Amino acid sequence: MTLERFSLNQWTTRYWPLPELVDGCASRGVRGIGLWREPVAEYGLARTVKIVRDAGITVTSLCRGGFFQKEDAIADNRRAIEEAAELGAPVLLLVSGGLPDGSRDLDGARERVSEALAELAPYAGEHNVQLAIEPLHPMFCSDRCVVSTLAQALDIAAPLPAHQVGVAIDTYHLWWDPDAYTGIARAGAEGRLAIFQVADWTTPLPAGALTGRGMLGDGCVELRRFREAVDAAGYAGPIEVEIFNDALWAMPGPGALDLTLSRFAEHVE
Repeated sequence: MTLERFSLNQWTTRYWPLPELVDGCASRGVRGIGLWREPVAEYGLARTVKIVRDAGITVTSLCRGGFFQKEDAIADNRRAIEEAAELGAPVLLLVSGGLPDGSRDLDGARERVSEALAELAPYAGEHNVQLAIEPLHPMFCSDRCVVSTLAQALDIAAPLPAHQVGVAIDTYHLWWDPDAYTGIARAGAEGRLAIFQVADWTTPLPAGALTGRGMLGDGCVELRRFREAVDAAGYAGPIEVEIFNDALWAMPGPGALDLTLSRFAEHVE
């Protein structure tokens, strides 16, 4: 298999310590990783910058900003933009956030996302970071993300420059969307394809649902069809494998990476 576009999202091997993750990826020829803010902060931002650069690893994205229902959202997202810039990550993924406590105003929550992006987009542009609105499956709408479809994400992004605000295509969250492929073509035409992430959908979902992402090939998602669609739309960037799964997390990091690489070659490339 070729590894030019493969990127390992840090949460796929969640408990693999960062130095070992970087060494493990480098030893297998993996040159891209997607990082998360919490483990980066724990290890130290400056130390993380050094370790990935010394290993010749590219940070393909930073997760995550968003959660715009929180009072300190703008300040926290500004910090996230600065962290992404320091890491050399071209993309900051945004999980837009759910409804404020006690609220049923879904339209108002989505409007708040638009207002926050209008404020943050110029700051992201100044730091050469593209904000990527990530639509999440509707089951997460109330508490995590009021943006559920790719069309919604693109409509929210539309008033803002494409180099400042794009969208994330995540197969786990969009496989069900009947307009997903139309939206991918639209995103490509508008220059808003910021990042492409892959995971499979398996049922039954575990309690809490968050750790229900399946290993590539274990579920019902047409993974290669998605990859071919983003390619056709002009996306030639990294393909991040982002899987939240307790069984995968329980595996030693090297074994989890080897399994992921094998399945990527079989089902995505």
